[in-house]
Amino acid sequence: MKDKIRLPIELGQAIQRARKEGRLKAIDIAARSGRARNVLYRLERGEDITLASLFDILRAMDLTIGLERLGMPTLEEVTERFGQDDDDAS
Repeated sequence: MKDKIRLPIELGQAIQRARKEGRLKAIDIAARSGRARNVLYRLERGEDITLASLFDILRAMDLTIGLERLGMPTLEEVTERFGQDDDDAS
């Protein structure tokens, strides 16, 4: 998994994809992380949770995060985010 994550909702979607691809059940992640299932669901929706909860959930899923310079988004990323291409502009 090598998603470009710039927003909380993108992090949540990436975690949800990883959970589903790994066939991990939310209840199992909750038990391993020591967090309520609701915390995982809030994270997957891009809602605020504590950093401690985030790292507990990542650890329970055998995931980690890394940092890299932001740089400029590609045209594809801009189009995907804002949903408008040149033909639609008037």
